Amino acid sequence: MKFVMKDVHVGNMIHEELSRQGRTVAWLAKAICCEKSNIYKLFNRKSIDLAQLIQISQVLEHNFLRDCYEEP
Repeated sequence: MKFVMKDVHVGNMIHEELSRQGRTVAWLAKAICCEKSNIYKLFNRKSIDLAQLIQISQVLEHNFLRDCYEEP
């Protein structure tokens, strides 16, 4: 099986989904046990650690992995 990574900005995707759900930065920070300042920094990142992306996907109930990869 082969996957191709899309040219996406993961931080923007997370920020957009958080806003779409009407959730706050404080809510996400508490849900993943980190400081609000780290969430703001995360929004500026094009890529993030896979384990953190999975954790955020679970908390927001949105599969960001599917948004990042496609099967050719």
